[in-house]
Amino acid sequence: MVDLLIYLAAALAGVAFLLALSRFVRGPSAADRVVAFDVMTIAAITGIVLSALTEGRSIYLDVALVYALLSFLGVIVVARYLEGGF
Repeated sequence: MVDLLIYLAAALAGVAFLLALSRFVRGPSAADRVVAFDVMTIAAITGIVLSALTEGRSIYLDVALVYALLSFLGVIVVARYLEGGF
């Protein structure tokens, strides 16, 4: 039962990633693209965590944590650039 829920969560994260990718490609403004990129990174982090649960490898959680920190910093930098803060 737990495996079924993990696979369902992975499928939903994949759908969220694809929807965010379509917004990233079609986004009318740069702000839409930044938000879509942030959603894609969150969906990718979710996939990494779910694969850590499936494989039983705790090192993947460290990878997800580092990726989340770098993603957060990247979105902040791009938002400051779009705002004209540099």
